[in-house]
Amino acid sequence: MRILFLTDAKTVGGSEIYLKEMLPRLRQLGLEAEAALPLAEGNAWIRQALEARGVPVHAYRSFEDLPLGYDRVVASAWYPQSYKKFFARYTRLTLLIHDQIEIFYPLGLRYAYRLGYRLLQVPNLTRAEAVITVSRWAARWLKEVHGIRNVYAVPNGVDTEHFRPPGPGEKEALRKRYGLQRFSVIVPARMSLEKNHLAVLLTAKLLPEADFLLVGTGELMGLWQKTAWFLNLKNVHFLGRRTDMPELYRAVDAMLLPTLGENQSLATLEAMASALPTVSTPIPAQQELIVSGQTGLLTPPWPSALARALQNLPLHLGKQARAHVLAHHTLEKSAHTLASVLAIC
Repeated sequence: MRILFLTDAKTVGGSEIYLKEMLPRLRQLGLEAEAALPLAEGNAWIRQALEARGVPVHAYRSFEDLPLGYDRVVASAWYPQSYKKFFARYTRLTLLIHDQIEIFYPLGLRYAYRLGYRLLQVPNLTRAEAVITVSRWAARWLKEVHGIRNVYAVPNGVDTEHFRPPGPGEKEALRKRYGLQRFSVIVPARMSLEKNHLAVLLTAKLLPEADFLLVGTGELMGLWQKTAWFLNLKNVHFLGRRTDMPELYRAVDAMLLPTLGENQSLATLEAMASALPTVSTPIPAQQELIVSGQTGLLTPPWPSALARALQNLPLHLGKQARAHVLAHHTLEKSAHTLASVLAIC
C-alpha cells in the first residue's frame, strides 16, 4: 500500500515528531509510507531526518505541487483552512488528528471552545473518509459529542530506550551538570493558555523550597516571565526550547503538568517512560494515561492541591509509570496499530 502523509507545517511540532518516528516504522512493516511537507526552513531538519531513515519526502511550494497516485492520503493540518486546499487536491482523505478537541476551561469557557471546534474543524472531519486520532477518549468524544463516524484510535508511543530511567550514578552526575541542588520539578509544555502556567507559578510560590524548570516557548512566555518577576519567584527558571529532554527528565525529581487540554500528551509519556513521578490534572486525556496513586497523581489544577501532591508524591510511582508505558505505549506498538487501522479504515 502506497500512502502519503501530508502536513501544512512550516515549523516543527508534536505532529511532525510523530511522522519522524512512525513513518520509518510503517515502512519496516511493508507500507510504502511517504511524506509531504511545505518547503520551509523551519521544518528542514524533520525532512532531512525522514530522508535519512529512508522515507521519500516531497517538499512542496504550492498545493498544486503535491504528488498524486497514492492508495491513501493521510492529512494532518495545523490550520483548519488548509484542509479545504487538501480536499481540492485529493477527493479522498483520511485525517490524522492530534488536536486538543476539548479544552476544560473554567467558568463555562470550555463550551465556547467546543463551539469554535465544531464550526472550524468538525466540517473537515465530517468530509473525510476516515479519522484517526491519538487517544481512545478523543475517538469516543468525536463520535459522541460531534457525531463523527469512522473514527479510529491509535494511541501515541514513545521511544523507551531514549526516554529511560537513570543508570547507577547517572542522576547525581546530571544534577551536578545542571546545577540542581534541591527538589526539582520539570514543567515541559508550550506556553499557551490551556497549559495553565499560572497555576505552575502560584504553586511555585507555595513551595519556595523547590525549583521549577519551565521548558518550552510560546505566545505567553513573556507574560509568564513578567508574572514570575512580579511574584519574586527566585525558584522558577525558564529554560526555553531544549534538545536534551531525556537528560533533564533523568536529572529532576518530578514532573508537573496542570494542563486543561490534551489529546494524548507526549510529554507525559516521555516522563513516565523515564520513570519520573508525575502530577497532572484529571482531564480525560490524562486519565487515560495515569491511574492516580498507581502511575502518577491526578489532582485539580488549584495551586494548593498541586503543591500538596508534589509534597506527598510517592517516588515509586515512577517505576510503575514506566511499566505502563512499556506495556501500552511503545513506538512499535503504536506503529503496528496504525498499520492495522490504515488497512481497514
